[in-house]
Amino acid sequence: MPEIDFWFSIGSTYSFLTIKRLDDWSAEHDATVNWRPFNVRTVMSEQQNIPFAGKPIKSAYMWRDIERRAAKYHIHANLPAPYPISDLALANQVALLGMTEGWGKTYTQSLYGLWFEDGIEAGSETAITEALHRCQQDPRLALARARSPDIVQSLENETNTAIQLGVFGAPSFVVRGEVFWGDDRLDDALSWVRVGHVV
Repeated sequence: MPEIDFWFSIGSTYSFLTIKRLDDWSAEHDATVNWRPFNVRTVMSEQQNIPFAGKPIKSAYMWRDIERRAAKYHIHANLPAPYPISDLALANQVALLGMTEGWGKTYTQSLYGLWFEDGIEAGSETAITEALHRCQQDPRLALARARSPDIVQSLENETNTAIQLGVFGAPSFVVRGEVFWGDDRLDDALSWVRVGHVV
């Protein structure tokens, strides 16, 4: 059975909803999901898409919408969270490194918890360091590896792959070349895996 590629970018607010519930959702639906970090800022810049920052009415809606959906999923959040984040690229480089070594998902979940529950900005070295501690990684070594030219290039390559697939925002789910954008499209992606159409 085809798998779901979950394209996310630390720094995406709506990705919080998926990241906090995806393990339980995957177990409930017996679904296989590949976590794929990328740099959503690169994608949005290329498409001249300006996000919520600097748009007070849209930002207020975003935080209220996330608050409503978090309550629906019984997910705790202290909102609004610090936004936008400072070093989006580094946060995602660490995630990508972790995905290759088996601790990336735990790091990502921990970092989003620090951001949305504890109010610590996710692009800060304070938050990234604490998230690395929580997944039993040496922050000094992990950060050095995450800043290496290989990992920088790998994130760029993943971002280019996302663009080629038609991903334009996060979270997105890709199944057999079909893109489903937004946390609320996760069940549609599963339908596409199982029956080839949305039910």
